[in-house]
Amino acid sequence: QVTLTESGGAVVAAGTGMRLSCRTRDRTFTRYAVGWYRQAPGKEREFVAAIARYSEDTKYSSSVRGRFTISRDDARYTADLEMNDLRPEDTGVYFCNTGAYADLWNSKAFTSWGRGTQVTVSA
Repeated sequence: QVTLTESGGAVVAAGTGMRLSCRTRDRTFTRYAVGWYRQAPGKEREFVAAIARYSEDTKYSSSVRGRFTISRDDARYTADLEMNDLRPEDTGVYFCNTGAYADLWNSKAFTSWGRGTQVTVSA
């Protein structure tokens, strides 16, 4: 499994935006699709967005579609999540992971996670 590091989280006001980054030094990163997930306090980890290999396709949860954009840069082994029009309900720890594109919607399929990055959106 690819070892990933998330970064970019911060405390922001509702209506603003931020960009999260998922990075690795593992060249096998390019073989996999990448997903972003989040876990709010007291709630289960949920799927947010995913991007297929070669950026051929993307998908989003209904709660973020139209506000968040996932992208990847295989030359730098990174996958970013651009988040706009943030809402208090977007608050949580954000994680990334890699796998088969068809399977990324299911956060429970993963047994290993990084530390994540905290996003806090104040009303």
